[in-house]
Amino acid sequence: MILKGNIVDIENQRIYKGQVIVKNGRIDSIIAKDCEEDEYILPGFIDAHIHIESSMLVPSEFARLAVTHGTVATVSDPHEIANVLGTAGVYYMIENGKKVPFKFNFGAPSCVPATSFESAGAVIDSDGIKELLANDDIKYLAEMMNYPGVLFEDAEVMKKIEWAKHFKKPVDGHAPGLRGADVKKYIGAGISTDHESFSYDEGLEKLQNGMKILIREGSAAKNFNALIDLVPEHYKNMMFCSDDKHPDDLIVSHINALVKRGLGHGIDIFKLLLMACINPAKHYNLDVGLLKEGDSADFIVVNNLEDLEIIKTVIGGTCVAENGTSNIAPIPFECPNNFDTDYKAASDFEIAATSEKINVIEALDGELITNPIIAKPKIEKGLIVSDVANDILKVVVVNRYSNTKPAVAFIKNFGLKEGAIASSVAHDSHNIICVGVDDALICKAVNAIIKEKGGVCAVSESQAHVLGLPVAGIMSDKDGFTTSELYQKIDLKAKEMGATLHAPYMTLSFMALLVIPALKLSDFGLFDGAKFEFTPVNIPE
Repeated sequence: MILKGNIVDIENQRIYKGQVIVKNGRIDSIIAKDCEEDEYILPGFIDAHIHIESSMLVPSEFARLAVTHGTVATVSDPHEIANVLGTAGVYYMIENGKKVPFKFNFGAPSCVPATSFESAGAVIDSDGIKELLANDDIKYLAEMMNYPGVLFEDAEVMKKIEWAKHFKKPVDGHAPGLRGADVKKYIGAGISTDHESFSYDEGLEKLQNGMKILIREGSAAKNFNALIDLVPEHYKNMMFCSDDKHPDDLIVSHINALVKRGLGHGIDIFKLLLMACINPAKHYNLDVGLLKEGDSADFIVVNNLEDLEIIKTVIGGTCVAENGTSNIAPIPFECPNNFDTDYKAASDFEIAATSEKINVIEALDGELITNPIIAKPKIEKGLIVSDVANDILKVVVVNRYSNTKPAVAFIKNFGLKEGAIASSVAHDSHNIICVGVDDALICKAVNAIIKEKGGVCAVSESQAHVLGLPVAGIMSDKDGFTTSELYQKIDLKAKEMGATLHAPYMTLSFMALLVIPALKLSDFGLFDGAKFEFTPVNIPE
């Protein structure tokens, strides 16, 4: 393979005419040479932190979409499937990813379960972390969400971090809102990155204390605008990531879109490309080519450095995408799962009114954090019910791993005027989460998910739209294009029923994530993430 054009040398901040000669999957030589070709050749994009599972696709199908956007590699935390299937789920992701020409780089999930305040399908203790980190396919210790465990020096948490140090592998962080002495102690424990900063000042403080900051722009959490102004001065210690990206968004764009947005903010192209292509490979010591002689032939060809239209994506010397079309063939894969709960009755979701005030979760569009608010409940026959007029709807979490009583609370800003929406993609334990206008429709949606042993759905009085996710209850058994199309239809149905959030299912999936404040719901009950303890729905008089 010989490609000619404008060679983009990111680290030396220069562009020159030349040709790249590829032999046996590696770059044999790069020669400065005048040529007529005007296209630009540069290293491929790397997503510095993503949960592949949140695309609702197995790795092989994720790869088929990502390469069309110039992505050649990911730093992937298999935390979601690990919470369902344990280490067996991690190995499933690794083996499936190896079957396609794409560079997945998986970590050892550090928090399985994320907390002790919810029901998960598996546990990975420090011995399990040791086993994973000893494997050359595991590149790092994935996000340490249990920051209270780090701050209070929990023995098991510290053992996991020590094993990462033993194997000389970096430790990823997850510390939304952590500041001052606490963030210094957290970083001092050996934690090197954070993708949860949601303000300029928070990101700056973490950078000044030696942490690398990832600008996250996913389907739900969007921190690009808050953090992009850090780039001109701190680009050497920053990267781009998605964290969580639903299939309909992945069809449209990936890291390429963040680079292009950065250009719109007047930021130098070389700084942006360093973050998108170079920094992740160096920080995580990835086997990803950086367009140098002897490197693996992993690079992209774009029309110019303004539009960044992907003409060709090459991985290991193989052209995996060309002009928006993926050349990666679909492969067969198994559908392991862990789902064991019975159908529910509408009465299972009733909650008695014992107060004139209730605690309510306020969901925020584009954020994972929530606000705690107090509201007056709507009461019928002694029971608190959804208050559609004031957009305070019932939200429930159902344990998918055993038959227990569902947890019930209330949430604002979903906007539904009819029906219910539900999902078994519910970080991090992936129980069933549902929000709806009444108990009967909530029950209908929950049972639709149980029937499929995992999925997302939108139901009304007359219809039920369901996308089954039989792989661990969180990923589709279909190709990425079909999954995206089905998901788009369900997302549209939710919005037709009144949902006002940009990504209602992605936002819903984070309403059970207890490690991100302030108020969330687990299958055990309503949880105050600021105090790290449960709190009642009915506020005592």
